[in-house]
Amino acid sequence: MKYIVDIGGERLEVELDGETARVGGVAHAVHLSDVEGSPVHLVGIGHRVHRVVARRHAERGRYTLRLDGWRLEAEALDERMRAIRDLTAAQDAHAGPLPVTAPMPGMIVRVHVQPGDIVTQGQGVVSMEAMKMDNELRAPTAGTVKAVLVQPGQAVERGAVLVELA
Repeated sequence: MKYIVDIGGERLEVELDGETARVGGVAHAVHLSDVEGSPVHLVGIGHRVHRVVARRHAERGRYTLRLDGWRLEAEALDERMRAIRDLTAAQDAHAGPLPVTAPMPGMIVRVHVQPGDIVTQGQGVVSMEAMKMDNELRAPTAGTVKAVLVQPGQAVERGAVLVELA
């Protein structure tokens, strides 16, 4: 199983397979055992043994680790959850109203707004032809049109920003 681990400001790829862990492509013999009656785990990596106490947080994959007396914050997620978390974080980082972007390559047919117009969420702002179909692109959020970056007859690529909102 492959995990993406963020620890101490560093991101590592860790692949676990039985008693072998690959970290950054380098294989290590590993062993885990519990100290009965305590929260302590003994983690063997090669010929070294580390004492670890792991406290799980409410958020999936988040842990506080006490490793040989050091306190570390860690997040360990499988590849799929890491991709979802990164995508969500990128979307959350956007401040203000979302721009209107081209969902696929196409040709701009009509622009329904101009700078200064006030638009509501779901209002049509641009019509584009893609795959021989006319598609009306709508404002993802309410706002004021800050800039119109396209004009009728212009070809656009997928992801191109067409209208900026403020």
